[in-house]
Amino acid sequence: MLLPISFDNIMFLMGFGESMWRRGGVEFIGTFTMVFVGCGSVALGRSSIEISLAFGLIVGLMIVLLGKYSGAHINPAVSIAFWRRGDLSSRDTVSHITGQLCGGAFAGGALGGAGPTLINTSWTAFIAIEIGITFLLMASILLIIRKTDQWLPIAIVVGSTVAILAFLFGGYTGASMNPARTFGPNLFSGNAALIPIYWLTTIVGACLAVWIETLIPSKTE
Repeated sequence: MLLPISFDNIMFLMGFGESMWRRGGVEFIGTFTMVFVGCGSVALGRSSIEISLAFGLIVGLMIVLLGKYSGAHINPAVSIAFWRRGDLSSRDTVSHITGQLCGGAFAGGALGGAGPTLINTSWTAFIAIEIGITFLLMASILLIIRKTDQWLPIAIVVGSTVAILAFLFGGYTGASMNPARTFGPNLFSGNAALIPIYWLTTIVGACLAVWIETLIPSKTE
């Protein structure tokens, strides 16, 4: 008997039937698409505002399309922050990050390393910017999910935040905010030495937002 066409059945036929690997498969698809479209706009020589909009729009679209399957984190720093918050199990966190890194790597390879994140400022400014903008990204996520569980408003808020921060800070650090976004393009462009510092700063920024949230009373308190 033929299975009806649906995302769940496609994932089952691809071998992602189990929850853990289905989540990883969804994160792979979302991260690959995000990096391919965003960095693809760099490869096409688009303007900074067009590149920023490409990243923001594709992040928003992935949240709308894939959110109900995995949360559409498409970002290891976000997944680690949600694990730290207690919303994601260790098992699912590993699945998410594996899918995200593979998606970023496949996209980076497909684009020949186009669009790496590079440092065009001092080290002090770089560290402050990447921690700060990842903090703002994660804060925007936490803010909107405290108000609604509907994917469309979440997508609008998060996608807009990505676009604005990418436009404002892309010229200084590439506005990574996302270890997987840096991982693939930098790996294939000869800039792999920068990957660890992007990992560290983005994870610190995202987890800082989760820590700050613990200081804010919830509606039920």
